[in-house]
Amino acid sequence: MHIAIAGNIGSGKTTLTTLLAKHYGWIPHFEAVDYNPYLEDYYKDIPRWSLNLEVFFLKERFKDLLAIAKSENTIIQDRSIYEGVYVFTATNKAMGNLSDRDFDTYMGLFESMMMIVKYPDLMIYLRASVPHLVANIQRRGRDYEQTMPLDYLTNLNDRYEDFIFNKYKGKVLVVDVDDLDFQHNPKELAQIVDKVDANLFGLFSDQDE
Repeated sequence: MHIAIAGNIGSGKTTLTTLLAKHYGWIPHFEAVDYNPYLEDYYKDIPRWSLNLEVFFLKERFKDLLAIAKSENTIIQDRSIYEGVYVFTATNKAMGNLSDRDFDTYMGLFESMMMIVKYPDLMIYLRASVPHLVANIQRRGRDYEQTMPLDYLTNLNDRYEDFIFNKYKGKVLVVDVDDLDFQHNPKELAQIVDKVDANLFGLFSDQDE
């Protein structure tokens, strides 16, 4: 099986991926933070190098998807190729960094890739408000995230909503995380596990909590 965790920056994707992998004995797959050979050029001239940058990321995520498809283990993935396309590349396009021609070429490549792979068995979408995301980002204190513009985070959130509810055609479990602390509260993690069980195996908890 292939399980994907989706959600904006600061929503808790990596934490939930780790916890569910431990609970079920699944293999966690985290997005590689490998060097992108276009990154340096991209920041010098964003419109010129956006297509190159995005195609490289697409290639790497597609390789991950092919490897997951071939695995005999159940893989739980922190962020999927779909978010890279419908959220982050779409945001780059909306900011004027990709021309219509370049974006059409990119989407044509992505759609061709999708002809030979299938959707994850379940995508778990961690739905969070912007204030909740900001609080989590501040709490974990990564220097490179502290200067992230609020408008950018809000834009990403809007695109996540559009992606999940309008564009993505696979099976989705939506988890509202604003009032959850599944990292420190085992009962709240158990509530998520019950929902995952129900979606994957048709099982429900004996307790209605």
